[in-house]
Amino acid sequence: MLGTIVNVGAIIAGGFIGLLLKNGMPERFRQGIMHALALSLMVIGLMSAIKTTDAIIVLICLVVGTIIGEAINIDKRLEQFGDKVKNRFSKDGDSKFAEGFITGSLVYCVGAMAIVGTLNSVMLGDNSVLYTKAVLDCILALLFTSVYGVSTIFGAITVLVYQGTLLLLAGVIAPFISTTAIIEMSAVGGVLIVGVGISIMEIKHIKVANMLPAIFLPPVYLLIASLF
Repeated sequence: MLGTIVNVGAIIAGGFIGLLLKNGMPERFRQGIMHALALSLMVIGLMSAIKTTDAIIVLICLVVGTIIGEAINIDKRLEQFGDKVKNRFSKDGDSKFAEGFITGSLVYCVGAMAIVGTLNSVMLGDNSVLYTKAVLDCILALLFTSVYGVSTIFGAITVLVYQGTLLLLAGVIAPFISTTAIIEMSAVGGVLIVGVGISIMEIKHIKVANMLPAIFLPPVYLLIASLF
């Protein structure tokens, strides 16, 4: 759990630094940072997405994953949880609290580093990937919090639950996650990160949370494909 604990702590630390910067930051600076962050996320997402070895895998996983996510309505559940956290901890009437919480949660969790880092931590006792992720998440938390406020800090809860669950399941899922599966999971995650960037830019609101199950489908796809 050490790597995950460091990751969570880094998000909280970066978030509080962002809060300090936010208090004295003019609105035009916050807007500029938001646009720069959105563009950077889209570039990062595209870099992951183009590494796919078969675009059909990404397409099928995204479609099936979205169907599953829409059925569960993950976006709505995250929004409801964000509202509960807001009512409990925030008294400033911030209308973007849930949006900040969901955006932070998605960006901290989507991507291969969380999965690979957790597997390395359990199987090899190597936390280096999670430590690298912690540094990146700290910077992202600083930027997100300077724009959205305290809500994105609570994304650390999502990271703790998500990576903690992966830790518990690592021994079971590791045999089914090949190098190819990790590449495809990263590619699917990259597409979702592009979606987050588009939403931040307010080009089009995309319920990226409802696409989250797609990340875990490449190993299933590859397993089924190997049988034929």
